[in-house]
Amino acid sequence: MRVFRIIHNTLLAAVLAMSAGTGAALAQSERLDELFDRLQMPDLGNWEIVEDEIYQRWSISGSASADYLLMRGREALEAGDLDAALDHLTALTDHAPDFAEGWNARATAYYRLNLYGPSMADVQRVLALNPRHFGALTGLGMMLEDMGELQAALVAFETAQSIHPHRPDISQAVDRLNRMLGGETL
Repeated sequence: MRVFRIIHNTLLAAVLAMSAGTGAALAQSERLDELFDRLQMPDLGNWEIVEDEIYQRWSISGSASADYLLMRGREALEAGDLDAALDHLTALTDHAPDFAEGWNARATAYYRLNLYGPSMADVQRVLALNPRHFGALTGLGMMLEDMGELQAALVAFETAQSIHPHRPDISQAVDRLNRMLGGETL
């Protein structure tokens, strides 16, 4: 009977923790949906604020150690210490493989090292976890354009633009690639 009670209490605690996490995750998801809906508004004047909140929400892993590794990796990126950034961000992706922003930050580090293969692999992981990640799509478009894959780059930029129509750099890339491709559309 005592063993049954211990197992029951352990399972009950796990269910309560999961439901609490699910509630928080659901609220996070609903708020992100609201923010993405706002990005679709044609006359959105404060799109930078909406974008910042999206990035802030994407940067919350739910784990203090994962958030710390992301912070350290980003600090190293900002300082130009790409080796340290890769160390922190690889530890992060190992520790929290379902945290899209860890993969995105590491993709950025690889991109800055001109290591497009590993960067693109990380971008694929980001998009598998977070298909609305307009930043990862933009980075993918930049790499594809650099590699001369203009049609594929255009698709990446147009996809990013469909999610976030207010970023001037994305619109400029779409316009530039359309001109380079002779006005071809996909």
